[in-house]
Amino acid sequence: MNEDELVSKAKQGNMTAFNQLVESHFPVVEKFAYQLGNRQEDIEDITQEVFIRVYRFLDQFSKAKFSTWLYKITLNVTRDYARKRQSNFRKVFKIQQEPQNDYPNVEAHVLQSEADRALHLCIQKLDEKYRVPIVLYYFHDKKYDEIADIMSITLSNVKTRILRGKTMLRKLLEEYEKKEGEKHGG
Repeated sequence: MNEDELVSKAKQGNMTAFNQLVESHFPVVEKFAYQLGNRQEDIEDITQEVFIRVYRFLDQFSKAKFSTWLYKITLNVTRDYARKRQSNFRKVFKIQQEPQNDYPNVEAHVLQSEADRALHLCIQKLDEKYRVPIVLYYFHDKKYDEIADIMSITLSNVKTRILRGKTMLRKLLEEYEKKEGEKHGG
């Protein structure tokens, strides 16, 4: 069965079809949630929440591409978790908002080299409006129009954000490499 057939059957209450959708998209949702800068301990909860929302709102889905809708939900769940985490931190700890560096379990699977690790850490330092389009374009092979749809922005905004994001990322990588060189006596 192709994706459209699975979605159609899942909409009709076929749990086998829904489970197939979950199984086929689970790794992508986890990867995207991680790349958006979520903490490792939140990834499983976020992924679960994404599929709960998919299940709850599947009857409202009518767009052409299921994966685009899924990315949109993942982005929204991530934003909700960030807001919740931020308000909890403010109330209890007043912790500074720095990108998390608690990725040891995922690093073994996703980050194959020091260069991958450096790139990931630098991407996390980008503002969300630049980070999301770069991740979608370069790591999820999304086209500009899909990114515009996922982020609910114009096509020209997507192009601008990717261009500016690449420039900022290049600068962050140069700074990272310089710091690492100084650390290691280079």
